[in-house]
Amino acid sequence: MKVSHRFAAGSAVFDDEHLVSCAGLVPVMTLATQTGLPKLLADKISIPAPKVRSGSANPAPKLTTVIAGMCAGADSIDDLDVVRSGGMKSLFGGVYAPSTIGTLLREFTFGHARQLESVLRHHLAALCERVDLLPGADTQAFIDIDSLLRPVFGHAKQGASYGHTKIAGKQVLRKGLSPLATTISTPGSAPVIAGMRLRAGKTGSGKGAGRMITQAIATARAAGVTGQILVRGDSAYGTRAVVGACRSHGARFSVVMTRNSAVDRAITAIDESAWTPVKYPGAVRDPDTGDWISDAEVAEISYTAFASTKDRFTARLVVRRVKDARFRDALFPVWRYHPFFTNTDLPTAKADITHRQHAIIETVFADLIDGPLAHMPSGRFGANSAWVLCAAIAHNLLRAAGVLAGGAHAVARGATLRRKIVTVPARLARPQRRPILHLPAHWPWADHWLTLWRNTIGYSPPATATV
Repeated sequence: MKVSHRFAAGSAVFDDEHLVSCAGLVPVMTLATQTGLPKLLADKISIPAPKVRSGSANPAPKLTTVIAGMCAGADSIDDLDVVRSGGMKSLFGGVYAPSTIGTLLREFTFGHARQLESVLRHHLAALCERVDLLPGADTQAFIDIDSLLRPVFGHAKQGASYGHTKIAGKQVLRKGLSPLATTISTPGSAPVIAGMRLRAGKTGSGKGAGRMITQAIATARAAGVTGQILVRGDSAYGTRAVVGACRSHGARFSVVMTRNSAVDRAITAIDESAWTPVKYPGAVRDPDTGDWISDAEVAEISYTAFASTKDRFTARLVVRRVKDARFRDALFPVWRYHPFFTNTDLPTAKADITHRQHAIIETVFADLIDGPLAHMPSGRFGANSAWVLCAAIAHNLLRAAGVLAGGAHAVARGATLRRKIVTVPARLARPQRRPILHLPAHWPWADHWLTLWRNTIGYSPPATATV
């Protein structure tokens, strides 16, 4: 590809007031209005005693501007200017400047962030009522919980502290802030975010997990999940609080157990004949021997967790073992064991495969890191808490838009949805005072874009039955 015209130095001019850089925001933000997002923000966000007199004025349109900017790819407060260029202000009303939005975000405290978390939960329920976000939720749904450490730099970040994270398979200490997240998914859907809470970097991964699981189960039920819920987590969440929350609210659990002497005794007690090979999805056979190219084996044994407490509970300890790569030439196999505690009734191998699919939450983290959580934009902890929750709302909104667009967009990454659906250039025209968006000819994903357009702009809610 090469340039086909001979341009001069002054041939590029930013002067068109009718060009729109993110035409896909029209159906996306229409969907937000149809699911009551602006009303939820107006009803639930209240800052009665702001530090700056005008700081808490009009929180709903300001936060809606943040969410719209995130859907368009903004990863800092200054980037929110993307929704104010060209003809964008003709398409949308109530668009605020980044400086004004930053003033509002700095007014947020812990309690105000909880208000925004309530908006996230209620809006997810409204999205699921409007869009089939969780197909198969009448049979099975999964709640996954995990945390990540977002690095920050400098001395001005409130709450920033050194915490453990894993980079290239190695544990390292890194300065940052640590969001804790819960997601809901089904076997046929991509995960949506049920709850998110920002914490200091040094906070233990499992702190507050029991309460988050309780809220996530309630959110899943409000979102239309009527089937069995399975809560999955790694070793930070194999605790009395998490297991107790699952049992109290009728959910099953599959959580990794931290290795200790009791767990080791249980593993040692497993009979050698009980170990069976496990076939993971996508596994292949060796063309010469016909064996699966995997040395993973699984077995299970009954185990009583938290035996010295009043919350003692007996269920299955499923153990996966693989040969230790450091001792491949040993005379006898050297195994590495990975136990998890579960009360499901799945066969042993199926229980292991289902538990390992907990890694689906990492795709949500990848989406957020590749989008609005590329940075923690403020020095104020409360502002960053609000930013994290707005990112979660934007994630769910984009996920719903992808489902309405159809095809592979239903499970596409956030970056893919922004590139194909949201950041589509257009020219705004108003012949006979009727607004029309002229979009690029031969756009490769025009059919899906128009499907989303018809499912939002052309949507007519069912008429309310009258008695």
